[in-house]
Amino acid sequence: MSVPESRRIVLFRHAKADWPQVTDHERPLAERGRMDAAEAGRRLADTAIPFDLALCSTAIRTRETWKLAVHEFQHRPKTVYEERVYEASPGELIALLNETPDDVQNVLLIGHNPGVQGLADVLSGSTDGDARERMSRRGFPAAAFAVLSFSGSWKTLEPGVATLLDYWAPSE
Repeated sequence: MSVPESRRIVLFRHAKADWPQVTDHERPLAERGRMDAAEAGRRLADTAIPFDLALCSTAIRTRETWKLAVHEFQHRPKTVYEERVYEASPGELIALLNETPDDVQNVLLIGHNPGVQGLADVLSGSTDGDARERMSRRGFPAAAFAVLSFSGSWKTLEPGVATLLDYWAPSE
C-alpha cells in the first residue's frame, strides 16, 4: 500500500490595484501594489516550495503581480493564465484545481477575493501554529498568501482536507 503524496497549494491574492477609468479586468497595479508584489515574491521564494505550476487569473492586476513576484524566484514554474480564476468562487477554484495532473506536486494560484480567501477557509480543516488566527485577524488583504498542504491526488481535493501551514500579508 502506498502512502498518499503530500501536495502544497499557495493561494496568493493580487497586489493592490489602481482605479483608472477601465474595466475591472483591465485594472493595473498601483505603485503600492508593485512594491508589495515584489515583497510577496521574496516571501514566497523564502518558503523554498518548488512550485511546478502557477495558475494565474487573466486580469491585468494578477498578471502584473505574478510578473513582479516570480522575478524573485530561483526557478520559474510553468505558468497558465486561466480565465476561470477571474471572479471564481471557492467551489469553482476547487473544480479547477481538481483538473491538475497528478505529476504536479505544488501549485501557486494567483487570484482575487473573495474567492481566494474563501478557498483558504474552505480547504483548511486544520491549522499548524497560529496561521488561522493571523489570517482571521488580518483578513486577506492585497498581496497576502496562504500556504496549505493535503495528501492525495488533485481529484480528491475538497473542503476540509487541507492543513493551513502558513499565512503572510504585507504590513500596512
